[in-house]
Amino acid sequence: MENVVRDEQSMEEEATLVVHMYIDGQWVEGAAGETRDIVNPANGRTIATAVEGTAEDAGRAIQAAKRAFYTTWWDTPAIERAKLLFDVARKLEERGDEFAKTETLNNGKPLREAIFDVYDTISCFKYYAGLATKPHGQTYEVPDPQQAMVVREPIGVCGQIVPWNYPLMMAAWKLAPALAAGNTVVFKPSELTPLSAVKLFEIFEEVGFPRGVVNLVLGAGATVGQEIAASHDVDKVAFTGGTATGRKIMEASLGNLKKVSLELGGKSPNVVFADADFDTAVDYALFGIFANQGQVCSAGSRLLLEESIHDAFIEALIKKAKTIQVGPGLDQRSQMGPLISEAHMEKVLRYIEIGKQEGATLVHGGKRITEGKLKDGYFVEPTIFTNTRPDMRIVQEEIFGPVLAIQTFKSEEEAIHLANDTIYGLAGAVFTNDVSRAFRVVKRIRAGITWINSYHPTYNEAPWGGYKQSGHGRELGTFGYEAYTEVKQINNNLKVEPIGWFD
Repeated sequence: MENVVRDEQSMEEEATLVVHMYIDGQWVEGAAGETRDIVNPANGRTIATAVEGTAEDAGRAIQAAKRAFYTTWWDTPAIERAKLLFDVARKLEERGDEFAKTETLNNGKPLREAIFDVYDTISCFKYYAGLATKPHGQTYEVPDPQQAMVVREPIGVCGQIVPWNYPLMMAAWKLAPALAAGNTVVFKPSELTPLSAVKLFEIFEEVGFPRGVVNLVLGAGATVGQEIAASHDVDKVAFTGGTATGRKIMEASLGNLKKVSLELGGKSPNVVFADADFDTAVDYALFGIFANQGQVCSAGSRLLLEESIHDAFIEALIKKAKTIQVGPGLDQRSQMGPLISEAHMEKVLRYIEIGKQEGATLVHGGKRITEGKLKDGYFVEPTIFTNTRPDMRIVQEEIFGPVLAIQTFKSEEEAIHLANDTIYGLAGAVFTNDVSRAFRVVKRIRAGITWINSYHPTYNEAPWGGYKQSGHGRELGTFGYEAYTEVKQINNNLKVEPIGWFD
């Protein structure tokens, strides 16, 4: 079934094309018969129409997943699950360019970033395919005649809800470990960016996942997401997105005390000491905040500069920021694309106004770009604020856009205090040529993902998640696999005879 057209021209010519949900092995309409336009954020044009799912649709998917778990999937040998995941990776490789173009058209990010995302997705499926057949468990030395062991078993039906900033990659981060561990899934992409998920589920169908093991439900978080989080037939829910929504999901999950994994917001510090390699620190400061238009939960949105290098660093930062090419993602010259939607763009622009009203100094950017071919898209200039205070909203609140707030410090202790002075604890970085200081400071930053003399590189083999209000649990690596398993203790009596306790 061809659910998504192949290029920008055909997408815009065939705006009546409808993408469907995948429930219990069938491509289906929504129960309410409603649809939603899917928009290219680079020009505001409709590129597809998606059926709009409801709580009823989510309920059907949950029941399909529950049936498939208990009748088909939970005792499918690991080697068979691994083969299916390897097949998914192979099909993704064959269609990599197509997936990257779809991601750029739907999300807006530059094509070079989308290509990277696709290949990271392929690596993620391969990693968990390999992990599925590796040893999972422990044995213990206990007094004879007993044997004792621990095994890991799948949790059951897993509801998974992902955001719009990395639609395909976030899908892999959740689907691959869950399926490798033997769970069935009900997957909800963002209502803004469902197209690459639909293509991915075409591949699931093609490689032969049994009916009901993988289910795709489109629609809004307030209806579909709420049903997934609240259903007593869902055994685990995994969510990536904003902290406020994460709280709602955790509250909804209390009905049956389901397992919950949350990867939430951030206001991450990027700390630069005077002895850091200057050009490297400037380069990563830009990359840390302006990659993917700043729409990254781990973005280095707070730049902490040692006072002695402040002026020179700001001058170099602005000079390089002026050279960033903002444009449509499919334009090979573009280095930064549009924001995801008009509503989100307006939110980011409001934060920029708040920063000015609070007394911060706007030293670069700060406006929507409306010239030429960019006039109909949701483009915002790379934006830099100086002279900020810790109590300012642009310093404390997640903007999720290309807005950098710069703070200064005089001492190592002050740098650590400022770095930790938010409700978040997702990521952070330290730039210095003093190795002892680097480890001393990074160990005191209360965050789950940290870097020394770099920013943003991530690996499928390493855990991803945050401290404080940046979330609960970890994704990726063996930690991400274990998050989709239950731990069972098994004790085996090798001498079968009465114990005689009450004789």
